[in-house]
Amino acid sequence: MNNVKVREIIQNNATRKNHRLDRVMPTFFLVMALLSVATTIGIVLTLVTDASKFFASVPLREIFSTKLAPLSAQPSYGILPLLMGTAMTTLVAILVAVPIGMAAAVYLSQFASPKLRKVLKPVLEVLAGIPTIVYGFFAYSFVTPLLMNLIPSLEPKNALSPGIVMGIMIIPMVASLSEDAMNAVPEIMREGAYGLGSTKLEVATKVVIPSAISGILASIVLAVSRAVGETMIVTIASGSTKNFTFDITKSMQTMTAYIVEFTSGDAASGTTGYYSLYAVGLILFLFTMVVNLIAQYISKKLREEY
Repeated sequence: MNNVKVREIIQNNATRKNHRLDRVMPTFFLVMALLSVATTIGIVLTLVTDASKFFASVPLREIFSTKLAPLSAQPSYGILPLLMGTAMTTLVAILVAVPIGMAAAVYLSQFASPKLRKVLKPVLEVLAGIPTIVYGFFAYSFVTPLLMNLIPSLEPKNALSPGIVMGIMIIPMVASLSEDAMNAVPEIMREGAYGLGSTKLEVATKVVIPSAISGILASIVLAVSRAVGETMIVTIASGSTKNFTFDITKSMQTMTAYIVEFTSGDAASGTTGYYSLYAVGLILFLFTMVVNLIAQYISKKLREEY
């Protein structure tokens, strides 16, 4: 009886008030959502359309070669040097960011007092707000000279310095998202482990981290995507040498740095070099999309439901 009265009251209120705004806003939200989808589709179509002109004019054997010299008299468009530069700087960044970010997340989640956590976490997240061009100059003018004292063979432009600084840049992403995943683990699981005599470290390593592994992996993959797409740091500190090498002390060029170099005016519109920008952009897009899909698959496979 009470339920019937409540439903009648709700219905009467909805009919009597007849809010125009309530009828208009869902349509507005739908248009905004469709605008985002349309923008994404437009970007993909632009990349595919212009990249197809590049792939139609350059043989696949040349594309997957190690020689990249788009401005020479006999231009060559091998993409492997760019893939290698991107992979090496990203690898260095992940090697820096994951251990430090995970350690920070474990400390904030398991060991820090609430008062200390309120201070440390915002300070850590300040790193995420620093403009990337500042990180680039930091890598070139501070980290590189410092490393040259330790590694005499290090070139002024190299892949090591920007990789380290990119790792510093994405530490907040790994730490903050991993800490959120750890805090989402039910308190009763921690209390059960403590009740069995476990220490804080044992609870962190044997209960909390395995239970939050899907969220932790998601944070790491997001950090990888962020590092792969980073532009200014590698443009300033890594240089534009189109070498295919595994030596991170040498100058390398990443995919994003190549796009920046050519969009600054080196490639005339309508040339093969111009369309190579879209081909590189398309490969970068596919690379990050595949990484994200793999992350989603792993997260679903390892997700713990409570």
